[in-house]
Amino acid sequence: MKNILVTGGAGYIGSKVSYELKDRGYNVIIVDNLSTGNKKQIGSNFTFYKVDLKKLNNLIKIIKKYKIHAIFHFAGLTNVKDSEKNKKKYYVNNVLTTVNILKLLKIFSIKYFIFSSSASVYGNQKNICVKESSNKNPQSNYGKNKLTCENRIKLFSKKYKFNYAILRYFNVVGPDKKMRCGPLHNGSLFSNISKAIKSKKKINIYGDNYNTKDGTAIRDYIDVNDLSELHILSLHKIMRKSLVLNCGYNKGYSVLNVINTFNKLLKNKIKYLIKKPRPEDIEKIYANTELLRKNFPKWKRKYSLIKTIKNIIVWERFKIKK
Repeated sequence: MKNILVTGGAGYIGSKVSYELKDRGYNVIIVDNLSTGNKKQIGSNFTFYKVDLKKLNNLIKIIKKYKIHAIFHFAGLTNVKDSEKNKKKYYVNNVLTTVNILKLLKIFSIKYFIFSSSASVYGNQKNICVKESSNKNPQSNYGKNKLTCENRIKLFSKKYKFNYAILRYFNVVGPDKKMRCGPLHNGSLFSNISKAIKSKKKINIYGDNYNTKDGTAIRDYIDVNDLSELHILSLHKIMRKSLVLNCGYNKGYSVLNVINTFNKLLKNKIKYLIKKPRPEDIEKIYANTELLRKNFPKWKRKYSLIKTIKNIIVWERFKIKK
């Protein structure tokens, strides 16, 4: 049984991928400082260490106990708005911790590394269907940090001879299909809608005068179950070569499109307020997935927007009972 180290494994995507790895027979060792994660996301059947990733010695002590096959790195702060207010905090928690993890690859000769990156590295683009080779123009400090991490990974890889997968997530949504874990925090469109299901409060739409069909921003939303499968496929692929991949569906949905789809399934309709656009927001973007399909020709989208939203509604009820 191969040992996989997962940083940030008590968070939203990290917990889902941890379950995916465990379901497929890997032994998963999770490290998380629980600043934004929740140990309830992973239950008691994982090897778990509460640890500050900024302290390299703490990580070294843990890794010495295991022969690690690969590292999945999800740990980091993800609030885009907060990243503008607290730039130093985000640099320390996102960039410097990533460098610490990369040092582990060198110290312990670990050959495989998978990094949780973001479509925010692209920023505003003339061509809204972005390729991995598109120019990088991050608008937010969060996106700039992710791009810095990507560049550090490539430099370390050349120097210390390990393979990597840099997975650029578009907008990740939905809970685990078995309801073992799911979204934890508010801030994104789907999480704000989820909160409104219970509170019946209005949600904010930031901008209704964009150059789109209904005036609201367009995003590519990928279900966390489809995304987690891409992580497993990437682990197998990087045994031969490194990868940089967009993780999306090659399809965009507007904010109003998403709200209207929720409203088709809910008795209590989601209401909204129109606010001014936020400076860090992008008008429209979705993933060019040619490279993804080339590397993983058998991978297919399994979760439609409606299926994802139905799962989200169940997750909200599950959380109330929990």
